Amino acid sequence: MRVLVTGGAGFIGSHMVAALLARGASVSVLDDFSTGKRANLPADGDLTVTEGDVADPAAVEAALSGCDAFVHLAAVASVERSVREPLVTHRTNLQGSIQLFDEAARQGVRRGLYASSAAVYGDSAALPLAESEPPRPLTPYAADKLAGEHYLAYYHRGGRLNATAFRFFNVFGPRQDPSSPYSGVISIFLDRARRGAPLTVFGDGLQTRDFVYVGDVVNALMAALAVRAAPREMPVYNVARGERVSLLDLLDAIGRLDGIAGPLTVSHAAAREGDIRHSLADTARLREALGWEPRTPLLAGLAAILAE
Repeated sequence: MRVLVTGGAGFIGSHMVAALLARGASVSVLDDFSTGKRANLPADGDLTVTEGDVADPAAVEAALSGCDAFVHLAAVASVERSVREPLVTHRTNLQGSIQLFDEAARQGVRRGLYASSAAVYGDSAALPLAESEPPRPLTPYAADKLAGEHYLAYYHRGGRLNATAFRFFNVFGPRQDPSSPYSGVISIFLDRARRGAPLTVFGDGLQTRDFVYVGDVVNALMAALAVRAAPREMPVYNVARGERVSLLDLLDAIGRLDGIAGPLTVSHAAAREGDIRHSLADTARLREALGWEPRTPLLAGLAAILAE
């Protein structure tokens, strides 16, 4: 089996590439290296790397050649940037997705997995959020992710792709670059905490997130790749632990880790535009359909990042 991983040199993508190679798959990576790093990629294994833009037809055509499936992880994963530069992020997050889906259908690539986002739900109070909850995207990033789901479902219903979409909640783990403007709060907090630098909380810190370890996300994707059945309606799954953690709770957990010297220095700033207040997933659909269970608790995941 040959699988294309877009954004394969990035945070989640590089873990997916390693898992595929460990299972004996051949892997093609398409990455523009704007945030991904070549050092994230394994040094051995049946791996082909194409440096290019997912919105570039020639790059997508070359990277997909000979593939049986794709895992689409490439994105400008920044809500804040999408608010500032919606046309720039739209090119990658939606135009690039459509380019990939259409070329995959043209080449006869049968299986496709798409990384959507919990951001599609907006700031809903109907917690825990089930996949049946009506989407209420509040930002260009969320709107593009939701539109990507609809485009992929179009190809799926037409029988041109056997596709599945995943709404990732707050993914964390090793290789999440704390210096990147697109990094999650955990990588930023941990990096600053181990250096004894001050930490900034945007808002009061009582906002909650549903954090899920990158290894558990990869396990969900790997389980989905093994599915050959193609139901009429494209499956959409939440990927999360199903636990609410406030930012203040997260700071408390970080402060108790081995390797963090001294008490944390925390200040507060104004809440950021587009940030939701609370997030919590209902993961029953994923558990029932794929037999998936999150295996990594928050503290174990935090320790794994410190150990990298």
